[in-house]
Amino acid sequence: MTEALQNVRRSEKQDAGKEPRVDVALLGERLLGTWAEVRREARALAGKEEFHKIEGITHVEHRARVFEQLKGLVDHGAVHRAFPARFGGSDDHGGNIAGFEELVTADPSLQIKAGVQWGLFGAAVLHLGTEKHHEKWLPSIMSLETPGAFAMTEMGHGSDVASIGTTATYDPATEEFVINTPFKAAWKDYLGNAAKDGIAAVVFAQLITQGVNHGVHAFYVPIRDADTKEFLPGIGGEDDGVKGGLNGIDNGRLHFSQVRIPRENLLNRYGDVAADGTYTSPIASPGRRFFTMLGTLVQGRVSLDGASVAASKIALASAIRYASQRRQFNAGSPVDEEVLLDYQRHQRRLFTRLATTYAASFAHEQLLEKFDAVFSGKQDTDEDRQDLETLAAALKPLSTWHALDTLQECREACGGAGFLIENRFASLRADLDVYATFEGDNTVLLQLVAKRLLADYAKEFRNVDFGVMARFVAAQASDVALNRTGLRQVAQFVADTGLPQKSALALKDEESQRSLLTSRVQSMVAEVGAALKGANKLPQAKAAALFNEHQDQLIEAARAHAELLQWEAFTEGLRTIEDAGTREVLTWVRDLFGLSLIEKHLSWYLMNGRLSMQRARTVGDYINRLLVRLRPHALDLVDAFGYGQEHIRSTVGSGAELVRQDEARAYYRTLRASGDAPVDEKVLLERARRK
Repeated sequence: MTEALQNVRRSEKQDAGKEPRVDVALLGERLLGTWAEVRREARALAGKEEFHKIEGITHVEHRARVFEQLKGLVDHGAVHRAFPARFGGSDDHGGNIAGFEELVTADPSLQIKAGVQWGLFGAAVLHLGTEKHHEKWLPSIMSLETPGAFAMTEMGHGSDVASIGTTATYDPATEEFVINTPFKAAWKDYLGNAAKDGIAAVVFAQLITQGVNHGVHAFYVPIRDADTKEFLPGIGGEDDGVKGGLNGIDNGRLHFSQVRIPRENLLNRYGDVAADGTYTSPIASPGRRFFTMLGTLVQGRVSLDGASVAASKIALASAIRYASQRRQFNAGSPVDEEVLLDYQRHQRRLFTRLATTYAASFAHEQLLEKFDAVFSGKQDTDEDRQDLETLAAALKPLSTWHALDTLQECREACGGAGFLIENRFASLRADLDVYATFEGDNTVLLQLVAKRLLADYAKEFRNVDFGVMARFVAAQASDVALNRTGLRQVAQFVADTGLPQKSALALKDEESQRSLLTSRVQSMVAEVGAALKGANKLPQAKAAALFNEHQDQLIEAARAHAELLQWEAFTEGLRTIEDAGTREVLTWVRDLFGLSLIEKHLSWYLMNGRLSMQRARTVGDYINRLLVRLRPHALDLVDAFGYGQEHIRSTVGSGAELVRQDEARAYYRTLRASGDAPVDEKVLLERARRK
């Protein structure tokens, strides 16, 4: 930390008086989570200049630099943690993601290209292949001798993987699969490593044998000559060119014209073809088999969730440090301008997003622990895998959207300086823009979550007897009557006796927040569930139309569920903080997050009778009170993220603004003391008016 920043920290601590104090070291350690040591190692690596993004270079230069950086990651042993120990890995799946997501602070292009090589291409061979595939291909994938692409997405199909057009037809006469893209919409597209560096690819295609399509399977396909880097016969491609961000990655297209590969190149963990063309699988259901294969690749969503949280932390650390130094307007003093962070609106802009970032951070740690439990085999039932998929599908949309929103708000909060590339907001936002749509489009992922919520809701009532159902219906009717007649609102008003103070106390109560957030999810799911009841018995077209009528409600219910998950994770995280002062401040942060969610959805709570008008009016006021409480602790809260200037790398976050401001204040102080300062015209006018 620079001397200027240290001075700000000392000033903030003095101003805090007898307020609770944040133990920054303790909180920082808690935020590092289960894989603290791995994160420290990864941050040390990401802090090295040779891994940093150089702004302004061409995309050709950027691609070459990132590929060389990949070699540096191999040399440092930074990308092999998830691979088997017998190949030089450490079978550490959670640690692998924890370390990998920290690379976003160095260069998002480096993070994503590393993810393509080892998290997608290599992971597909590891998780979809068997021992023979591991022995044959993993060593060269790990060493980067074989750069590879992950060829799933097609021009015509992104999220709907089950409908891809590429085929792999088995020929028993030669014991080969014939890979073919029968039309242009079946070309593989947006593939990292496809335009330049890749010499092999894991290609997803419809497996056809003996005249039967067994659905999407994965195949290892060489695509370029390792020496000349020219495409192999039957394979062609194009460069996607310059993109909106992540230009250190050579994204491109691939197409295949009757390309033959050995039968053994089918990654056959979940489906195999014998020499005579007979298909077998340990999973009888084609649908379950498909989702099991895709589920093994969930780590991409997990890592994007974590990387987005890290990017939000970087942005907030920079913007809040700047706002604690930058002065604008003589609001409360005739000689000194106000610090930006003392303005309520500025606090609203940054502190609410800081609270969401803390919630997302605690939720990500839970997701990472769940991921590790499944992939290590400690908790690897079919239900565990479905829970992991649903949790990742819920959290990844929220964190990626939040990162984009936070980067934009922090950019604006730093004014024109925030727009300069040297301060990284614009660059990071451009690079992270695509996070909202790859590894699963955010809206589609939330739809998957909604379907799981509906399935769980339906399961609760599948086998209940008439008495149980009658009691449920009666309870629902009572709840509707209570809300729609305003009785709940009256009860709240009576409990508060009309006093805003009591309304605020009720809202800041942990159980009150939980009840409001939970009831919203339950009500939304129940309402859509009732509307869609019996849809599975309708003709396909009518069922689809009915579902489409309620799609927006479904997605909003899933989003509400994901927000509740973040709030619950934050609340559980509070219980692990032993220091009383730190826990108190973090409780305010949690309350700010919870009440911000309630404020965002205030119309729903009012329309559905869940809040009285009295309590609704106090939400914004209590949020503003929390902002005042958190103001003295803002720098501590971002310091606890644990990122140094070698990670933040922005001028506005370096303390340089404080030096400039102190220089200006010293100049005017000296000028006033000298007696040579010019008289302000407004002062003369005021003197004349008084005469």
